[in-house]
Amino acid sequence: QVQLVESGGGSVQAGGSLRLSCAVFGYADSNYIMAWFRQAPGKEREGVATIFTGTGDTYYADSVKDRFTISQDNAKSTLYLRMNSLKPEDTAMYYCAADPSTYRYGGGRRYSWYEVPRYKYWGQGTQVTVSS
Repeated sequence: QVQLVESGGGSVQAGGSLRLSCAVFGYADSNYIMAWFRQAPGKEREGVATIFTGTGDTYYADSVKDRFTISQDNAKSTLYLRMNSLKPEDTAMYYCAADPSTYRYGGGRRYSWYEVPRYKYWGQGTQVTVSS
């Protein structure tokens, strides 16, 4: 049973920093894709950053590039998201996601890393609130 548990959310002022953590339980595969998503009230869940645990390759949404950094510990049991220069528009519930498949398909096409259906496992989320 795979379980993802997020922590590290909180309230900060604009310009501040936070580091989110996602503990991974029950995952024996050492090569998979992991990501951070976020969902603000009334908006769709959106991909923020992803990492391929086997290669270490990372990708970011344009809105967070150069401000957020996704990383993993050496044991690949914890995923991190370092968030700097936070803005009020970063306020959202942040979710950790993981999937063991090299690719995942639906509707006749391959899902991209920033799409929700790409991932099989999800955490419960941690709230980030940025005040101006």
